Parts: sequence; structure tokens; C-alpha cells
Amino acid sequence: MTQTPVRADAGTPGSTGSAGERRVFVDKQSPEAYAALRATAEAVRGVAEAAGLDRILVELVNIRVSQLNACAYCLNAHTRAALRGGETTQRLGVLPAWRDTELFSPRERAALALAEATTHPADAGAQSTAYAEARGVLSDDEISAVIWVAISINAFNRVSVLSKHPVRGTPRA
Repeated sequence: MTQTPVRADAGTPGSTGSAGERRVFVDKQSPEAYAALRATAEAVRGVAEAAGLDRILVELVNIRVSQLNACAYCLNAHTRAALRGGETTQRLGVLPAWRDTELFSPRERAALALAEATTHPADAGAQSTAYAEARGVLSDDEISAVIWVAISINAFNRVSVLSKHPVRGTPRA
């Protein structure tokens, strides 16, 4: 494999790495693997649609998982998608504290808990609680779809976090 698609040194504009750190953009370095990941994401999107998950719920899962993984690139992309889909800034603003507000429906709450349990599978207690809650309000197809959405965004988060994909935009003064 070639070694061209690497992250610029920290001194380069737009770089977020430490001095002298170089990161490989793994999606560019291994395009065939990334194409397979994108194909998986497309299949997951179809599973979510077939299960009846609306776009807002899918984006809430994508955003919450990306928050947990501190993936700035995916947070930027999915927050924008959620806003385009009609999500409110109020709900997006309080999403990290979704358990402490009544702004999310029982179905959304179950999906968010299940997404968190998928992101942190070692927490068996939280996983059991989330699954039981999901069982009460989501169908088997919806549970499967939410888990697949969380698995998919977790994979994309890993690609972006480890590659240190930059978030472009204009900073505020």
C-alpha cells in the first residue's frame, strides 16, 4: 500500500494533532475497506427505513453515539442532517442529557439507551436495562435497526477519530 494520504503536521492550518503527529486517513489509505463500510451503511439505512425508523430518530442515534465517541466530524455531519430533517436546536442542545428531559418520546428514549448500550457493550447492567426498555416500545425489527445504526456510526466514528478528519468551517471571532 502507498503511504501518501497522511495527516499533515500539527503546524499546518486545519490540523488538530500534536506537534509532529501525522495521521493516516484510513478511508483514503484503504479505499476498498471504506467502500465496504459505506455499503454496510447503505444496507443499514435500508434496514432502518424498512423497520419504520424515521430519519430524525436515526440522526438522534448517530449524534448521540458520535457524542459518546467525541467524533467532531460525524457530529458536524449528522447535526446538519438532523437540522435539515426538521430536528430542533433545543432537542439537539439537550441530547447529552436526554434522560433528564421530557423532550424525547418513549420510543426515542429507548433507541438512545440501546444506542448507548451498543456503544459501551461492557456495561452489562446498562445493556440489560436498555434492552428491556426497548422491548417495551420497539418492535424486533426496530431494535435490530437501532443496533445496526449504532454499530455503523460507531465504525464511522472510529475511522474519523483515528484519522483526525477535520471539521471545516468559519470560526467565530
